[in-house]
Amino acid sequence: MPKLKTKRSAAKRFKKTGTGKLVHNKSGKSHLLTRKTTKRKRSLRKSEVVSESRVKSLKRMLPFL
Repeated sequence: MPKLKTKRSAAKRFKKTGTGKLVHNKSGKSHLLTRKTTKRKRSLRKSEVVSESRVKSLKRMLPFL
């Protein structure tokens, strides 16, 4: 069996919490910010836990995380 390789694009975007959950930063915070409300921009600052439906595919992409 060949060596397992980590998908580097996924490794840069996701990290594991202390309890083992995967978290990521929300999208939509890079440009076109003048038309977005302050409340919306403030909520984009927080990181978000990955949904259960995506966890299986991410575990495959990140075997050593």
